[in-house]
Amino acid sequence: MAIYDTLGTTYGRTRQPDARIAAQIHAALGDAADVINVGAGTGSYEPPQTVLAVEPSQIMIAQRPCRSASAVRAVAEHLPLCDNAADAVMALLTVHHWSDLAAGIAELRRVARRRVVILTWDQQIFREKFWLVREYLPQAAAFDDSRAIPIDRLATLLGGAHLEPVHVPHDCTDGFGAAYWRRPHAYLDPQVRAGISMFAQTGEDVLAPGLAMLTDDLETGHWNHRHADLLALDTIDVGYRLLVADA
Repeated sequence: MAIYDTLGTTYGRTRQPDARIAAQIHAALGDAADVINVGAGTGSYEPPQTVLAVEPSQIMIAQRPCRSASAVRAVAEHLPLCDNAADAVMALLTVHHWSDLAAGIAELRRVARRRVVILTWDQQIFREKFWLVREYLPQAAAFDDSRAIPIDRLATLLGGAHLEPVHVPHDCTDGFGAAYWRRPHAYLDPQVRAGISMFAQTGEDVLAPGLAMLTDDLETGHWNHRHADLLALDTIDVGYRLLVADA
C-alpha cells in the first residue's frame, strides 16, 4: 500500500499550492512544451502544460481537481513511459519516499528530453534553522534524518544540477513542514499535522510532550518573546531547495 493511502486523506484541505512557490517552480521548468509530474499527489504546482501525473496512491489521485492532467498509478522507480517522453519532468517533495532513489532518478532522466526539476530540502539547514524541530519536536527531525536525501547525492545522480533556495512566505498556503513558521498555533491543529508526513509518521504520542511545551510557551508569550525576530520577516530560508538539471 502506498504511504499516502493513509497519510494523504487531508491533503486536499491543507496542502493548497502557494502562488509564489508555483511561480519559482514554473520558471525552473523553462519553456517546456510538455511536463510530467512524478510523485504528483493531488496535483499541486502542475503547470498548464502538464500532460501526465504519476502517483502510487489512489487516495491522492482521487483528490486531484477534475480538470487536472490525467494520472496513472505507478512509482518513480518504474515509470510506464517511453524514453524522452516529455520536455521536462518534475518531482516535488517526493524523493524521500522512494524505495530506490538511484533507480527513480535514472527514470526521471530517461523520460525527460530536456530538464528535470526536483523540490526537496537540506536536512542540516532545516534542523538548524526551523525553530519547531530544533526546540520542540526533535523526534520529528530525527525521523527525517533517516529519510532525507543529501543534496549533493541528488545532484550527483542527476549528473549535475543548478540549486535554487525556495524561501517560505509567512502566509504560505501550502501546509508542508515549515509553512507555518510565523503562525505557530497552526502546529497545534491535528489536521495540519496530518498533512505533514514527518509529523504524521513520527506519531502523536511521541510528539505530545513537545506540543504541550509549545502550547505553554504560546500561552505565556514566551514563544513570541524568544522569536520576536521572526515576526518581522516576510519569508524565511529553512533549507528547501530546487534542483534543476538539464539533460
